[in-house]
Amino acid sequence: MTTATLDLTPRPGAQPALRRVWRQGLLETRLMIRQGEQVLLALVIPVALLVGGTLVGGRFGLDRDPLVGSVLAMAVWSTAFTSIAIATGFDRRQGVLERLAATPLGRTGLVGGKIVAVVLMTALQWVVLLGVGLPLGWRPSAGFTTTLVMLVGVVLAAAAFTALALALAGTLRAEATLGLANLIYLVGLVAGIVVSPAALGSPWRTVVELLPTGALGEVMRAWTGSAPAPWWALLVLAVWALAGFLLARKVFRWTM
Repeated sequence: MTTATLDLTPRPGAQPALRRVWRQGLLETRLMIRQGEQVLLALVIPVALLVGGTLVGGRFGLDRDPLVGSVLAMAVWSTAFTSIAIATGFDRRQGVLERLAATPLGRTGLVGGKIVAVVLMTALQWVVLLGVGLPLGWRPSAGFTTTLVMLVGVVLAAAAFTALALALAGTLRAEATLGLANLIYLVGLVAGIVVSPAALGSPWRTVVELLPTGALGEVMRAWTGSAPAPWWALLVLAVWALAGFLLARKVFRWTM
């Protein structure tokens, strides 16, 4: 009669790369949701603007359909830029990035996790905002081409905003990142996210249309308002995404 032996030999090993990135992304998303300031930027302010603008915007010449597009653009802007910049800045100050970079997750996995968090948080915002917009009377009516431009534009804008956020958080102190990120967030609302470049007049219209905030705002307002697809905006967003990536790669520092 033979007896089975129990093998207690340690077999350390990391999970597959995609699983590591996915789990890190879920963690980053939960951390965003738990922080009051992040929830304020991500959900409370956009929902309040959508409801308030729909109810009283007609008195100030604000149409409902473009307003929905502006608020959806605000969701991408607040999550991909402001939230990522602030969270990364404080993680860097506290030494979290340095420690995570030394784990099997690695630097690439850490950045990948932040991208996953941006996608998940933006999807959550859009579900909530569209869920609010439908009872207020907005209905999707964009064609296939405009929808395709919107989807590509959102991906490029998220990439550009995330890269610029990492460049900001990777060079400044956490407190400076917090203040500057919030200031840039407010400027971005006027520079195309909420205020259309057409409302600014020349020459500011041309300047804002060349910013990623202006390009994204035009893409979203075209989609929700059934305007012609702004193909030029994709080129603007692609240039900013590439420039942001190169800048972040050059200046980002993992430690203070």
